[in-house]
Amino acid sequence: MIGLGYIGLPTAALIASNQVYVHGVDINPEVVEIINRGEIHIVEPDLGTAVAAAVSDGYLKAATQAVKANTYLIVVPTPFKDKNEPDISFVEAATRGIIPLLKDGDLYIIESTSPIGTTEKMMELIYNERPELEGKVNIAYCPERVLPGNVMHELVNNDRVIGGVNEKSTQAALQFYKQHVNGELHATNARTAEMCKLVENSSRDVQIAFANELSLICAKADINVWELIKLANKHPRVNILQPGCGVGGHCIAVDPYFIVADFPMESQIIGKAREINNYKSFWCAEQVKNAKLQFRLDHGRLPKIALMGLAFKPNIDDLRESPAKYIAQKVLQDSNDEEYYIVEPNIEDHKVFKLTDYNTAFAKADIIVYLVAHKEFYDLPKDADKVVLDFAGVVK
Repeated sequence: MIGLGYIGLPTAALIASNQVYVHGVDINPEVVEIINRGEIHIVEPDLGTAVAAAVSDGYLKAATQAVKANTYLIVVPTPFKDKNEPDISFVEAATRGIIPLLKDGDLYIIESTSPIGTTEKMMELIYNERPELEGKVNIAYCPERVLPGNVMHELVNNDRVIGGVNEKSTQAALQFYKQHVNGELHATNARTAEMCKLVENSSRDVQIAFANELSLICAKADINVWELIKLANKHPRVNILQPGCGVGGHCIAVDPYFIVADFPMESQIIGKAREINNYKSFWCAEQVKNAKLQFRLDHGRLPKIALMGLAFKPNIDDLRESPAKYIAQKVLQDSNDEEYYIVEPNIEDHKVFKLTDYNTAFAKADIIVYLVAHKEFYDLPKDADKVVLDFAGVVK
């Protein structure tokens, strides 16, 4: 298992729970040390129990270097570069790291979100380096499609799309996942499997963009967007999603760019949805700025401001591509010596932000800015004498 992050570690723990030996690889020695103690470095329900059991039983071990195996899973980040071009360098580096270890009959699977054609590129890389293995290694792509906060359940029960570079590879990958997945396994080719992952998240991004665009319109029209969506969804064939302060996470906020980068003229709706969702975060930061100015005019002093939430979605500790984090950074950059309380109940500390307990922040602040709908925030008073900016639907 190359990569022990938000997907790699749960997948490794799942496979190990089925009494299969898993050698997990991560470039971070601290992560390796934590896992080998039977502990975890991320927040995910039930993951800690699974890892502790797998390590204790001897089925899971972590290291910074790969070893010979029968199956290699590549589960590393695929960020994007400047100009929103996808970066597959981590996939390539992980692949290069195992090329010397490959042998006849091995199974190589990429789970990392990847641009169309990545699996074929890695196949070419493998066979260029090891021409004697051409046609003898099974190479496939199988994207993860799990929800943070419910990963351990969904890894087992969600359907999976599996595409090999040829039929033999597809069947080998299907046989592997049958051992660990109860959901239905759908066979296809590698390019279609790669595109399927990108399309799934692009579809979500477009749907969220519609809700976020509605929220911008409703703000100008003096309409409660939450009530509007609730009423519109009473229609039997309408299902509008909830707006937020943008879109974050390593999937939905990133994957559409993989399509737009390769097909810029054809992906008009997909590209525009990304623009809308990014703009929503900027707009939220501007609303905080306006609220600060209005408070100063009304009260003759600088306000104290609580920014509630940094994660990219409720009840997790994942800050990757988080619009809430962007808004907090933007607001602090525009600070005029106001006092800020940054709240994120799912992490203990942050390298940039000084974190405050949510109850303390709420009690001290004049302006409450809900950026993420964490469960803790719903218990806070709704009728307090505060200026409330609710971008997450906590108050509605």
